[in-house]
Amino acid sequence: MAGLSIFDGNQIPIIGYVMRVEAHTVGSIMHVIKRGTRGVKIVKDAEDYTNFIRALFYLNDTYTNENWKRDTAAFSMFERPPLWPEREPLVNILAWTLLPNHFHLIIQERVEGGIAKFMQRLCNSMTTNFNKKYHEKGSLFQGSYKGRTVGKDTYLRQLVWYVMVKNVLELYPGGITAAVKNFNRAWEWGLQYKYSNFGTAIQGKMSPLIEDKERLIKTICQSPAFKKDSKETLKLLHFRSEELKSLALEEW
Repeated sequence: MAGLSIFDGNQIPIIGYVMRVEAHTVGSIMHVIKRGTRGVKIVKDAEDYTNFIRALFYLNDTYTNENWKRDTAAFSMFERPPLWPEREPLVNILAWTLLPNHFHLIIQERVEGGIAKFMQRLCNSMTTNFNKKYHEKGSLFQGSYKGRTVGKDTYLRQLVWYVMVKNVLELYPGGITAAVKNFNRAWEWGLQYKYSNFGTAIQGKMSPLIEDKERLIKTICQSPAFKKDSKETLKLLHFRSEELKSLALEEW
């Protein structure tokens, strides 16, 4: 198997962080995952998926409005009510992917306690909406969120691939096996997946959700080698998945 620039060589690295939400501060970058309780779906239809995207935008703000859904119902996606104060994000969202029963975020703390506050708002809002819509009770999610800080640029490149490529192409019809066999077709399919910033990052498009002032994600995704390396890494995942578990916050 050829060397992979995503991993800086032939060896699969052991990621240098622990299995809990680590101490972090302003400027820290963290990979966060939140999974539905007992593996249940956290989104069931197109409206649920859209509401998640809207929540990523409207709840990422130092301004708090418990009636944000009502107050933004008449507005288009990402349009802000004129009476609200100027938006001040709690976190920089660098990458995200929503799947039927969990979601991944790569986020950077922007204000003290921003990650914890944003995650609390997001998950509480999703639980409230889900229970009201589907006549359920209790928490939608399995315990508290899991988070790992990103200590080095190498880890960030690995996580960008894991969050945006692996998770999206896993949804390709036939899963990872089919994506490996038909990689170019699967890649194009992934670019059209609306519930991740995979497509916009690869194509260099702007997204109102993404606060990436240092262009960290675009630099990674628009590297000429990224697609080729992604293909080779996907093969490693398919044939040697045990060695790639260090990238995950979950069993897979």
